[in-house]
Amino acid sequence: MKMRMIFGACCFFLLSLPLAAQENNEKNEFKPYWFMQIQGGVAHTVGEASFSKLLSPAAAISGGYYFNPVLGLRIGVSGWESKGNSVLTQTTYKYKYLAGNADLMINLSNLICRYNPQRITNFYGFVGFGLNHAFDNEAEDINFGNYTPEYLWHDSKNFLLGRGGLGVNFRLGSNICFNIEANANVLSDKYNSKKADNADWYFNALAGFTFRFGKSGKKVEEPYIPPVQQEQPAPKEEPKKEVVTTPVVKKEEPKKVEPYRCDIFFKINQSTVRESEATKLAELASFLNNNPQTKVIITGYADKGTGNAYINNRISEARAKAVTKILTEKHHIEATRITTEHKGDTVQPFAENDRNRVTICIAE
Repeated sequence: MKMRMIFGACCFFLLSLPLAAQENNEKNEFKPYWFMQIQGGVAHTVGEASFSKLLSPAAAISGGYYFNPVLGLRIGVSGWESKGNSVLTQTTYKYKYLAGNADLMINLSNLICRYNPQRITNFYGFVGFGLNHAFDNEAEDINFGNYTPEYLWHDSKNFLLGRGGLGVNFRLGSNICFNIEANANVLSDKYNSKKADNADWYFNALAGFTFRFGKSGKKVEEPYIPPVQQEQPAPKEEPKKEVVTTPVVKKEEPKKVEPYRCDIFFKINQSTVRESEATKLAELASFLNNNPQTKVIITGYADKGTGNAYINNRISEARAKAVTKILTEKHHIEATRITTEHKGDTVQPFAENDRNRVTICIAE
């Protein structure tokens, strides 16, 4: 019962996390794809002993196919070790198992939110069934005296199982994700060699990697529809008026200053201005001092390929403020001439992902 409560709390925690990080406004078309998962972690077999005594290692490898943004099928093999406990002898014993399973996969992020192949976190749930092959039962070697457990099995035994669980994939790249999963498996009462008149359970907490094969989606550009031009009525002819010319005194127009642009690039996940970029700011400050009527707009950005929307918004703001601080404190540019902005990853000024870790300064 204690393990079931912990498993339920983990499920609630996973679903309470943000489901729609890093949404974008472009239309995306889903393409079916294959995937493979490699996982390892810890298992807990429910029994009459303390929680820690019934922990054991677990591992799984599986492959699957997503037919559409929400539904997929997964087939896999898991196993390693389960544990039981004899109340009569106060002995903990081990037995190994290997289980094959088939699961129906449901992408919860795509179900609740719209499909987005660039999303950082994708939550999923699954239900399925399988066959558990148990063997090497150490309970055979326990001396129970005159009592023999009714369900004690020897050599090996096969059990049908039902299963379900929740997981999350954290996108590391276009075809690889870090994976966390929690699942529950229910079997016959005979699994742990003891009769309890209820089903036996074991729970797995796993972590590993999910590998995608092929592209899971592509961006579709909306066709450009030019605005409809309305026909303007012909202008009415005005009667000609006699024009009286007066001498015009030409005023000397102020010298036009061409806009000046300065791009300050940053390392990944950093907002400190490097020495190699500081020279650019010195040249920008010289331009501002030579043209005191000009003002400068400083805009920070972050690349969409890493992080999430919240982190990228925060780091783009820090980058813009770092540049502003150098101009005001080191080069003594008046703060009233500076406008500081940040766009996060909502705008990508460069086609190359890494160049979008930038602060763009435009003076005019």
